[in-house]
Amino acid sequence: MAYEEKKKFYDNLLTVYGRNTVLEALQETDIPVYRLHLAKTNRAGGSLDKIIRIAEQRGIEISHHSREQLSRISRNQRQDQGVALDLQCPRYGDYRDFLKDAPSHYQLIALDGITNPQNLGMVIRSICASPIQGLLLPSKGCAPLSPLVIKASAGAIFHCRIYRCHHLAEALNEFIATGAQVCTLSADARQTLSSFRADSPTVYVLGNETSGVSPAVAKLAQRQLGIPMCNGVESLNVAVTAALLAFRDVLSTTD
Repeated sequence: MAYEEKKKFYDNLLTVYGRNTVLEALQETDIPVYRLHLAKTNRAGGSLDKIIRIAEQRGIEISHHSREQLSRISRNQRQDQGVALDLQCPRYGDYRDFLKDAPSHYQLIALDGITNPQNLGMVIRSICASPIQGLLLPSKGCAPLSPLVIKASAGAIFHCRIYRCHHLAEALNEFIATGAQVCTLSADARQTLSSFRADSPTVYVLGNETSGVSPAVAKLAQRQLGIPMCNGVESLNVAVTAALLAFRDVLSTTD
């Protein structure tokens, strides 16, 4: 396998951990699985036997590791329960791959400092169900793709277009350089979301549940958009806001 092909293959792998999460993923037969990782110290029985049986039935490669080696694979020794699974997610990859073949007009939602795993999971579910082109998700400052996120997404994480980056501000600079505009959501914005028309490639950024978007991202934003609130409510939950963004065009064209 050539270097670029090998790199792209591994970039599209999503590693999940925890016995219930791994078992649920294995039972989703339409999700390609690359490899099952098990700790040598695991005791037989219960869900572990089911995991091994399904993996063997599906012809999935099984690798055994020391506890220390497995913790490096799962990156969460406290919660991996001695089990990790590499999933081949064709819609999960690096944002640069998206930019290489980006359509002339697209809309993405980016997250900046979203630390609540349930919010992240619900955001992923809304984006997956909508016509929007995907989620730009930084590894720095956001919740990891954990079992709690997978559960909150109701399995949508395995089908959603998720584009990874390390630092969001750095990635947004590259989007801007290719002609995209960056919009943040703010309660103080003069322009409403409903009045905005995305006439060029657009990345909407949703900020931290408490502090909003980071200063570095705020400096890059060309527009601030707001959703009018009533009855003294200051803001919406970030997952609700993501759903409004993801389905905005669909709802505005529905008779």
